[in-house]
Amino acid sequence: MTVVIIGAGPAGIAAARAARDAGAAVVLLDAADGLGGQYWRHLPPDRPARRQRRLHHGWSRFTALRDRLSADAGCEIITGAQVWAIDRQDGRPRVHVLAGPPDGRARTPRTLLPDALVLATGAHDRTLPFPGWDLPGVYSAGAAQALAKGERVTVGGRVLVAGAGPFLLPVAAALTHTDARVVGIHEAARLPALVRNWTARPWELFSALGKGGELGGYLLSQLRHRIPYVTGSAVVAAHGGERVESVTVARLDSTWAPLPGTERRIEVDAVCVSHGFTPRLELAIAAGCRIGPDRFVVTDQDGRTSVEDVFAAGEITGIGGAQAAETEGALAGLAAAGAADERRTARLRRRRVSTTRFAARIEGAHGIRPGWTAWLDGDTVLCRCEEVTHGELVDTVTATRSRGLRSTKLTSRAGLGICQARMCGRNVEEILGQTTPDGVIADASTDRRPIAAPISLAELAALPAAPTAQEGHTP
Repeated sequence: MTVVIIGAGPAGIAAARAARDAGAAVVLLDAADGLGGQYWRHLPPDRPARRQRRLHHGWSRFTALRDRLSADAGCEIITGAQVWAIDRQDGRPRVHVLAGPPDGRARTPRTLLPDALVLATGAHDRTLPFPGWDLPGVYSAGAAQALAKGERVTVGGRVLVAGAGPFLLPVAAALTHTDARVVGIHEAARLPALVRNWTARPWELFSALGKGGELGGYLLSQLRHRIPYVTGSAVVAAHGGERVESVTVARLDSTWAPLPGTERRIEVDAVCVSHGFTPRLELAIAAGCRIGPDRFVVTDQDGRTSVEDVFAAGEITGIGGAQAAETEGALAGLAAAGAADERRTARLRRRRVSTTRFAARIEGAHGIRPGWTAWLDGDTVLCRCEEVTHGELVDTVTATRSRGLRSTKLTSRAGLGICQARMCGRNVEEILGQTTPDGVIADASTDRRPIAAPISLAELAALPAAPTAQEGHTP
């Protein structure tokens, strides 16, 4: 029994351990140079930090898991592994991989034909655009945290963190460890929404007490560094010549529309923005998994998707944080390996229910509201790859009377760049839904991309011919 796991963050590592506990052989793939994902991103082994745990919660747990898997002959770990396609052969999932430096020309192709596949591909920042967001010095919060954790590089001297969600707190904490001065955290959600969602049914939070310690650490860091936390506020513009020199923040109403007369200018040399996360669905869609109306992979309580022998765990099934991802990963790993540990499975299922409720609180308190489009102007760049502005998109839709997402992409070029709408896609969808009388067609989605990952034509041409059914292909 062989289980291939794609993604080595909290969900993927937990899945690998559970599958090995159940006796399955495991192949663990990740595009990064090491295990841990974004949550446990760290300096490379050749230049380790003496106090690495300062930037990580659960660091000892991670290192124990990493070391155990690395020393396990039954677990093959392939880092620098880019999965560029998934299909099926003989009723089993077939995974096409290129392993090696992403900028090199000698990546090694591999084709894996496991008995079961676990997708734990995670999510990336969703950033709402605003005038000036394409200036140097504007970062996604995830990128700023990655530089702080993985390189000890600060993005600026005076930094403002803005957006929505609990993720803003660890980003600010990471920035302070690089000696940046964080001048404020601006949370778009208003205080009534925060109180309503985080204080309702308080008994449900007892199962997430571990999060309380993590939150307490972030709050102490804020107090120690005197970082203001402002609710109902957002960055609505960035200003500067060669790079960011200041930002305009404004108070928001309950729909996130800016309140006139509340604008004020703050001098900064960097701004880090995140308005939640977008799941990385490319491989799940390529595998044929059903995607729900909430735009996450649909699974049962053990991580089974709509496709036989394909499982999913972590942020692609719902944004719930590292603890939720670990729980879902363990369930998916056990199920993928065909384990019969009913006691452990039952315990994990109960924990999963509590983490799902925690994720629902996050969405209820910090979920994006439609009024954000009010801070856009006609010159605001929406698609940075193709340099399509808000005004150009609206004018194109008006001129063509388009009602389809695909036709709008072709006529406006929004979402056709090298990132294939990973950054702008959902923003464009929301704007189109508000601009056109009937909205975009119901089954349209910028998550459906023609390529799951970048691959050069030279690499594609050099790939070996697909094996025949008689030859097969095993890990």
